[in-house]
Amino acid sequence: MGEPKDKIGIKEYTVIALLMIGTKTTDDIPAMLFDSLMNAGWTAPFIAGVIALVPLTLLLHLATKYKEKNLIDICYHLFGKFLGFIVLFILWLIGFVYIALDTATYTDIISTMYFVKTPSIIIYAVLMGVCAYGAKRGLEQIGSVSWAVYPYLQVSLLLTLILTLGQGKASFLFPIFGPGEWEVMKESMMNLSIYMDFLYLFILFPFVKSTTDFRKGTWIAFIVILFNLTITMVSYVMLFDFQTAMTLNYPYHEVIRSIRMGFLINLETFFFPFWLIATFIKFAAYLYINILLFGKLFNINHFEYIIPAFSTLIVFIGMIPETPTFSVHYFKEMVGNIASPMFFFLPILLWILAKIKGDLRT
Repeated sequence: MGEPKDKIGIKEYTVIALLMIGTKTTDDIPAMLFDSLMNAGWTAPFIAGVIALVPLTLLLHLATKYKEKNLIDICYHLFGKFLGFIVLFILWLIGFVYIALDTATYTDIISTMYFVKTPSIIIYAVLMGVCAYGAKRGLEQIGSVSWAVYPYLQVSLLLTLILTLGQGKASFLFPIFGPGEWEVMKESMMNLSIYMDFLYLFILFPFVKSTTDFRKGTWIAFIVILFNLTITMVSYVMLFDFQTAMTLNYPYHEVIRSIRMGFLINLETFFFPFWLIATFIKFAAYLYINILLFGKLFNINHFEYIIPAFSTLIVFIGMIPETPTFSVHYFKEMVGNIASPMFFFLPILLWILAKIKGDLRT
């Protein structure tokens, strides 16, 4: 199989981006933001999104100028083979470690919130098995499945938000800047990695039907994600108040356990399957992009054959932390502190080098 034979369209590309990034408010990211910013945690996705406009705009400008080249090709072109390999290997390593940490988080969510009697290793193995199968099927299949299920996922999210906001209190949002304006700005910049997946999505550029589709899809996904992340964080504060939200490891799953719709209770039985589908698609896309990058680095044409091996390795790495709720949270913060400046400065450096080489002349 190797690289996709057919290119994906704007619809498939957009929903892949939406599911990769938009699901982050359903894991432990909100807990990390509330822990440092208290009731102002909801401002971090918005402020980080505004800052992310800089690297995102530069990436799209490079995509327009280099046409058929993706992030891998551009790094080799501008940095040279040796430095380009180092930069790309660091990107691959960050992505691989983050997949291991993130899948450990999602396994912990499933095992502690829903299937408490099932061994974590079984849940982890099933999760990675499904995601590996999806990744091995290829980008076209991931895109088509994403497009088929996304409307239902978005409707379930909107229903959750409507019920949550309707049962919450707007007064919990004040003071707007919580611990202070400078603290909010600093923490938002340090959490810029929330949007770093756009950098990895740039690897898929040659596999999208046209440059216009890639640019439009990226902007559509970015705007929808910015809205979804911000309003979801707002709903958490309004429902729980920040003091309660700070003590919750996974606010989204506490939300769907807390909200009611008339006489209907236990709504998590309705929302959980949609979240699980989004999880499978998200990690299938993560795996595909990460292994594609690995295959490009080491000249492995049929990289899909190593997906099962890497998935198994991820399970073993993810099972190492004895208390994933706390230890994984700590390691994800460390990875985020490395990824955030890289996401911001790498596109700027690439743009400057392209300008020096004269590649950006009109």
